[in-house]
Amino acid sequence: MISAGRRHLVRTLADLAAQQGIQLQSYLNAGHHKAAGFPPPVSSDGARTLLYDAEQVDAHLTGAPVPLLRSEDEDQDHDDDDLLDRREAAAVLGVAPRSWGTYKHHPLLTEHMTAVGGVEHWPRGIVHRYQAARPGKAVTTGRPEGAGDQVPRDQLLARTAPLLDADPTISAATVVAALGVYTSTAQDALTRLRADRIADLIDTQPELSPKEAAVALGYPAGHIRRATVRAETVLRARRTAPYLAEIGAAMHRAGWTTTAATPTVHHPTDALVVAVLALDAKHAPAPALVWDERHGWRTATSRRHPVARGAALPPQSESVRYLAPTTTTPPPDALTAALSA
Repeated sequence: MISAGRRHLVRTLADLAAQQGIQLQSYLNAGHHKAAGFPPPVSSDGARTLLYDAEQVDAHLTGAPVPLLRSEDEDQDHDDDDLLDRREAAAVLGVAPRSWGTYKHHPLLTEHMTAVGGVEHWPRGIVHRYQAARPGKAVTTGRPEGAGDQVPRDQLLARTAPLLDADPTISAATVVAALGVYTSTAQDALTRLRADRIADLIDTQPELSPKEAAVALGYPAGHIRRATVRAETVLRARRTAPYLAEIGAAMHRAGWTTTAATPTVHHPTDALVVAVLALDAKHAPAPALVWDERHGWRTATSRRHPVARGAALPPQSESVRYLAPTTTTPPPDALTAALSA
């Protein structure tokens, strides 16, 4: 810990070597910083980069009494302006130091990070502010009953993506702790992000299999089964995109949509591509069209909920018609004719 108001006194081993007019390696070889009575570093135990307080070092070298500094282990007299390294900040949150690499990407912590002697530090007060506001602090074993996700659905992927960027092996539990969402929500977000990135890599390197792409991206074996299945689905959807755009244009030419729109692609399950096009013109033959890669086109009775949970198929009826049943990708003119019949 760097005590409040003492940042300007922090010295690295290179600084100490230069102070004595010798090369760093010679300083290390001689072990000057390990001599009896030499002040301990202000870095946390186990830190790779050792930092020292210049006032303490100068006092030791001149034989003067070495002033005492507050310790991070002390329970009293902590100051919000104390600077904590990653180990000390992680201890405040009660998490492992390696997990701090995920938490530190929160905007509050990113804004207040400061490098001292080449080592990242955060003000104690900021770490406590983050701890107090962190929704996930109460969800180590799951969200409280009746509590909702703390991240709006439309922001979930954007908030999860930086966590995955920081740690390709990140677990759903870490996302739960960082964002305050349900475990299932975190799992789904990670699956979607990993699948999209696997598909992106395969687009640029078609010789890769989804599993090989996942390994190349650093995703752990235990987390890639769903992601590789979904990646194959994403790739099929991308190949289908030009055809779906043609259908959207044809429906607009027929006067059944008020604007030229491409059907919106959904993945109701990891292994299924479904697309929906709302027919919002006044005289449209149905509220919406649904394309299912297994069964082709059908009409839907609702614009708001055209696809049932899990993409269950509704029975054929007067309001639900299966169009062009002999092919899943009828030409636009054939689909228009089937809707007009």
